Amino acid sequence: MTDAVRRWSLEESVLVDADRATLYGLVADLRNMGRWSPECRGVWVRRPPVRTGTRFVGFNRRGPFLWFTTGRVTTARPGEEFVFDVGVFGLPIARWGYRFETEEGGTRVTETWQDLRTGRGGGLASLLGTVFAGTNPERRIAVNRHGMRTTLARLAAQAAAVRDDG
Repeated sequence: MTDAVRRWSLEESVLVDADRATLYGLVADLRNMGRWSPECRGVWVRRPPVRTGTRFVGFNRRGPFLWFTTGRVTTARPGEEFVFDVGVFGLPIARWGYRFETEEGGTRVTETWQDLRTGRGGGLASLLGTVFAGTNPERRIAVNRHGMRTTLARLAAQAAAVRDDG
């Protein structure tokens, strides 16, 4: 697949019956990602709560493939936006983000993904994704779309549980 055809970003969204602050709090606790994401099995954060600049380690699995990523929070604006970059062996892999916008009926949560496997080291990062995660760049969009939809559905269910318990 050529760069002209390859998709470098993706976004999915869901309307959730919860306020922006609640949803931001759930997403910004990165340890929750292991419960929601079909690939992420856990996140280790040295000193929660996270803020811009916080570093973390993600542990991932898809089928027989296991891998870890290192990450850094790049944007942490409570109730508005939460963004982090992940990489492996010092190579940038992806930027993940969440935006929170008030709408009638709740909050629209938009999850975004941007492929950072570009420029110098991009080919090696893509190869590592194929070897360790079992997903080549051509399949990554489909895998991420499914994962994002699953993550957002699980986030919405968690928000409903928090609302019902509160």
